[in-house]
Amino acid sequence: MLNVLIVIHLLLTLVMVGLILLQRSEGGVLGVGGGGVMSGRAAGNLLTRATAVVAAGFFVTSLSLALMSNQRSKQGSIMDAPIEAPGAPVSPAVPLSR
Repeated sequence: MLNVLIVIHLLLTLVMVGLILLQRSEGGVLGVGGGGVMSGRAAGNLLTRATAVVAAGFFVTSLSLALMSNQRSKQGSIMDAPIEAPGAPVSPAVPLSR
């Protein structure tokens, strides 16, 4: 399930980047004008709505991956280990044989 969600997340990422690059520039700081591949008001609205839908999917998959990762990490934590006093003798895990 986690692998399927990661693949969907990556595909949404690529689609979102493509949709953002297709949109028309509104004259930013760089001064590089020009239009996108599509022109016209209807195409702009379609790209904007498609980007919003893909961004919502990206948000949902990001949240799902974070929650699934949190559940998987509850199996054990480094903070659950017992605290040993400094200078205490360390016992070997396997008894030494002579």
